[in-house]
Amino acid sequence: MTLARPLIAGNWKMNGVEASLDEARTLAALVDERPPAARVALCPPATLIARMADLLAGSGILVGGQDCSREAGGAFTGDVSADMLIDAGARLVILGHSERREHRGETDAVVAAKVARAVAAGLEPIVCVGESLKARQAGRAIAVVDGQVRASLPDVLAGHPFAVAYEPLWAIGSGQIPELGEIEAVHGAVRETLAAMFGPDGEGAPILYGGSVNGDNAQPILKAREIGGALVGGASLKAAQFARIIRAI
Repeated sequence: MTLARPLIAGNWKMNGVEASLDEARTLAALVDERPPAARVALCPPATLIARMADLLAGSGILVGGQDCSREAGGAFTGDVSADMLIDAGARLVILGHSERREHRGETDAVVAAKVARAVAAGLEPIVCVGESLKARQAGRAIAVVDGQVRASLPDVLAGHPFAVAYEPLWAIGSGQIPELGEIEAVHGAVRETLAAMFGPDGEGAPILYGGSVNGDNAQPILKAREIGGALVGGASLKAAQFARIIRAI
């Protein structure tokens, strides 16, 4: 089994204007000063992708999108296609984030269609899964996450780079995280499912943890079993904070 290099990805969500690119510039300098063991990516709003990609060209920091349409193009006002992300300089894309599943009604089938479209365009998808607090309290966390993995990752991923991000819904932005043993149990179950679905590709794909990751808790999380990196929200908006997480692996 060959594990892919860990990935630390920052999700800026609906935050950031041109002045925010100063943080990306500072992060690039910090990463250049101490090259990390992990790959590093920033996923800004679509309006900043091209400018950030130009700014970070040659820095070693990848740029990604936060979503893409399941359609190739056409009369879909407001949507951004996978090809458009590639054209703007993105190399990765976050898909199936819990906020889109909850607030935009995205089902596993919709996520799978977006993943297929992203792969066809040449993007590396980061596919998000995670249980609600109700499911966790009912002892169904692993069953829920396993079902999302099986239904959200299409067969076309075989032979292509991808990552899965486990983000328990109740931990995102709350400051709460599961116990390390609980995280390891879910990640272990995801690994088994990925290996069954994709063979060697599934055995090596990074499984990221997301949900209130910060500089204080990153090291024990990133050192736990089957943790292949992190998907970071608010803490990725400031270069100094994000650099602490990057250096924790």
